[in-house]
Amino acid sequence: MTHATELGRYLRARRARISPQEAGLPAGTGIRRTPGLRREELATLAGVSVDYYTRLERGRETNPSPAVIDALGRALRLCGDAHERLQDLADLASGRQDRSRAGTGQYTVRPSVQRMLDALRPLPAYVVTPFNDLLAANLPGRRLLPGLWDWPAEQRNVTRYLFLHPEGRTLYEPWEETVSMSVAHLRAVGGADPDAPRLAALVGELLLKSPDFARLWERYDVKERSGGRKTFAHPKAGRMTLTFEVMKLSGSGGLRLVAYQAEPGSADEAAMLTLDPAARMPQPETHETV
Repeated sequence: MTHATELGRYLRARRARISPQEAGLPAGTGIRRTPGLRREELATLAGVSVDYYTRLERGRETNPSPAVIDALGRALRLCGDAHERLQDLADLASGRQDRSRAGTGQYTVRPSVQRMLDALRPLPAYVVTPFNDLLAANLPGRRLLPGLWDWPAEQRNVTRYLFLHPEGRTLYEPWEETVSMSVAHLRAVGGADPDAPRLAALVGELLLKSPDFARLWERYDVKERSGGRKTFAHPKAGRMTLTFEVMKLSGSGGLRLVAYQAEPGSADEAAMLTLDPAARMPQPETHETV
């Protein structure tokens, strides 16, 4: 697949996601054959000819100017990661950019990072690559994702786990929200090089094996997460809601450290602490009598 074709796929996917009303157009009359905006509507909103936009969407126009891309982004109501993805794909199609954010796929977890993971106990924590390959974890981090570590090292990918492992499909509540964000993250980190070998192999496998992944991949949502909340239905710890932070490790080629925590003194914290047998359970407050 050429970069120009990938740009066209992105434009089509995003055009199908926005209604005329959302784009500021009147609803009109009659039955629309396809969801979202028509080509001529988007071209008008962006101030380009329908013929030019059609060639762009079909991969026949490979040198859109930054002004045209910005106009298309505004018309499609793109912002943040989604707008940045459009710019990346346009730069790649035109040859203005030829690089990979995710590197070559050869990653090493420094000993100091492993010590940091261990020092974070009893907080579950692990290190992943830009494409969610799981490289290292502390003990509660390993236990947070039951069954994943039974796979060979080259198969330990959090996105693969979500879609293909029986535990991964029941661990999160709601599952659909978690996997949607995981797929959107892959779209975001692959923005500068959608043909990166590691991404292509992972996506190819999941497209073949998981209809749910194929459906979400075609939505073309783009979002790189830096933190949030997840609710787990853990087979041993029980139900718990944890907040998480994602920290990029400098000089690592894009590795990220993900750490979870719970509200101090809460039932969620008590459940989380069962993941680490060395953790001390919080003690109830005592009041001395005088």
